[in-house]
Amino acid sequence: MPEAVVFHYQGKAHTVYFSGRKAMLPVQSRYGELQLVTWGRRQQEESEMPLGGWARLDSIHNGKWDHYLPKPVRLPIEKFMKMDYEGRTHWYEVVKGQWIQGLLAREGEEYRVYIVTIIPELLDICHDRWPRIIVG
Repeated sequence: MPEAVVFHYQGKAHTVYFSGRKAMLPVQSRYGELQLVTWGRRQQEESEMPLGGWARLDSIHNGKWDHYLPKPVRLPIEKFMKMDYEGRTHWYEVVKGQWIQGLLAREGEEYRVYIVTIIPELLDICHDRWPRIIVG
């Protein structure tokens, strides 16, 4: 699961770490507009939203997010950072024309976005969860 991301918003590059107090991700509307939305929920935040910044694809399919009226969204992220099992950081680029899938969750009037994750298919990858990459 990505701990940090890089994206462009309003002509400026942003590097955002999930651990940051005001971490936000860009969400692209179906009309192409970008809006920054709070990235998940940290332990110290007052909210009814789920803790963390990630949503497992299988938990979405199993209905665990249904209470939050989930909507799939595109996250125009250019790079993401993951830590391996030994604590080393690695940055990965998202290929142009591909997106990281997000889940836009809602509780009352509060919205938060979570990065959708999957179990990697490659046996030699050093991560247990990987962001879901979509094309189109």
